[in-house]
Amino acid sequence: MMNKKPEISVIMAVYNCQDTVAEAIDSILNQTCQDFEFIICDDCSSDKTYEIVCEYAKRYPEQIKVLRNERNSKLAYALNHCLQHVQGKYVARMDGDDISVPDRLQKQSDFLEKNTEFSLVGSAISFFDNNGDWGKDIKKAIPNKYDLLKSGTFNHATIMMKKEAYEAIGYYTDLPRTLRCEDVDLWFKFFAKAFVGYNTSEILYRVRLDESGMKRRTFALRLNSIKTRIAGYQLLNFPWYCYFFILKPFIAGLIPNSLMLIYHKLKLR
Repeated sequence: MMNKKPEISVIMAVYNCQDTVAEAIDSILNQTCQDFEFIICDDCSSDKTYEIVCEYAKRYPEQIKVLRNERNSKLAYALNHCLQHVQGKYVARMDGDDISVPDRLQKQSDFLEKNTEFSLVGSAISFFDNNGDWGKDIKKAIPNKYDLLKSGTFNHATIMMKKEAYEAIGYYTDLPRTLRCEDVDLWFKFFAKAFVGYNTSEILYRVRLDESGMKRRTFALRLNSIKTRIAGYQLLNFPWYCYFFILKPFIAGLIPNSLMLIYHKLKLR
């Protein structure tokens, strides 16, 4: 790895994404800001993902470090594995099937340097599939804990967080109930520590989302969201009437995936 500590640590957990991971890695390697290390954890892929990642590590040994889980342990565990190795002042997320725009790292690190009251910065995102871009999502600029009742506060894969903030909240909660809602749990812990985050309205990240992505959101995973929200509401001491908002993921779980994709495309255009 680098002799001096990098300003930024990019962490990415990957699993069976051989068709998209090269494009994701390239989008980080081609950043205008090059003061980063790239830590990639393969979560015991059964396809060629691990081989592709290792090939990149051979070509870029000064920037890329590869980890591998002995068994498929899911996202929270894999991200925590990455976090155990970070050296940077700031930690940026990345997913193996998405794309960071070229100046993402520069703009986010500059923001945190200039606005020290914020512990995290996220960005707006655009959605794309094989037919091109089809929508976008712009979050509230400065969300608070009550925004967790209605919608997501940050686009998880877009965030850059201070390393010290990650440490203070204890990284990701690796429990069965947080499967596929690791981010929601993270936001509850983030606000419980009275941290403040910011979302830029500029699109710095592109998310690959089609019907296959929607199919991963099963009814069982919706139940995980309910359990995680209950734990989060208790952590933040939300009043009793807030618990009615917990029904939202339950209702969403009753809607067919194909209809949910249509809904998202109409909502996010």
